[in-house]
Amino acid sequence: MKKSTAAKQAMVVFGALSLGWLAIELAFKPILDKARAAMDKSDPARDPDEDHAVVDEAARKSSADSEITTED
Repeated sequence: MKKSTAAKQAMVVFGALSLGWLAIELAFKPILDKARAAMDKSDPARDPDEDHAVVDEAARKSSADSEITTED
């Protein structure tokens, strides 16, 4: 009977961890849903620090192009 107590202990621990995980998921569901949606929308290849430089450079190019086309 001593061997079955180890298995029972493992099942109790596994059950407690499962219930704890479920409690956390239910308690923080709105926050977790927003975080998961944000992660789904995000592009891992995009660097937000480089976006400003790209936008500024594109604006400069477009203004330079408009000056060239207005001179023609």
